[in-house]
Amino acid sequence: MASNNDSIQKTIIVALSLCLVCSIFVAAAAVGLKPIQNANKDLDRKRNILSAANMLDSNTSIDTVFESIETRIVNLETGAFATQAELDEAGIKPATYDQQAAAKDPQLSVALAGSEDPASIKRRAKFASVYLVKSDIGIDRVILPVHGYGLWSTMYGFIALEDDFNTVIGFGFYDQGETPGLGGEVDNPNWKALWKGKKVYNNQGQAIIQLAKGGVDNSDPQAVYKVDGLSGATLTSRGVTNLVQYWLGSEGFGPFLVKLRRGEVQ
Repeated sequence: MASNNDSIQKTIIVALSLCLVCSIFVAAAAVGLKPIQNANKDLDRKRNILSAANMLDSNTSIDTVFESIETRIVNLETGAFATQAELDEAGIKPATYDQQAAAKDPQLSVALAGSEDPASIKRRAKFASVYLVKSDIGIDRVILPVHGYGLWSTMYGFIALEDDFNTVIGFGFYDQGETPGLGGEVDNPNWKALWKGKKVYNNQGQAIIQLAKGGVDNSDPQAVYKVDGLSGATLTSRGVTNLVQYWLGSEGFGPFLVKLRRGEVQ
């Protein structure tokens, strides 16, 4: 009996020792790979920003092309670039600011409910990253992060506008979990290409760009504000419309874009 007990004890000790050694190796690997994972995440972010702005160049590295883009932080409550004092108070560094994480922090975000939240995001960060492409005469294009709920998931993407801050250059999602073949068609390059040249705002300054159920009728005077809806994915299509109108509207980047048009922000 004692021999059996010794055998069980030894088995437990060996098992625990093995678990301890394995956990040490796993922890060390996680720590060692963290910089690589962060670098890959940052590279993927840059790739998606450049893709939205139609600036990907197969002959030039992503980092090199991205050098032409300036990252700024916008205070969504004022519609202006955040001051250094505001950034310092919030503990924000433009190059590393995580807007998704900020939206979960009550100190860095505001709660939304009901009609305030058409995009179903629940909380909106007080500050948002924007990406500017500049030329000798000013801002050539602006790339804005957008997100909102579809049928199954929160969809995260970027939309790029020309220097009139109204005409779409490109649009795409980099993270979504919609139904493959239906709502998942938001990743279809042919559908994303339909956004190019579309207008966001009407003459009254309202963000009315939307997905059209059944497709766009080009004879419609409002066709310039419409993109073909996703076949068989009504709720995803509605979610895309809601999130784009929200983020480009008065509660999102709308006031900032107005100031850009007027030359009130530098």
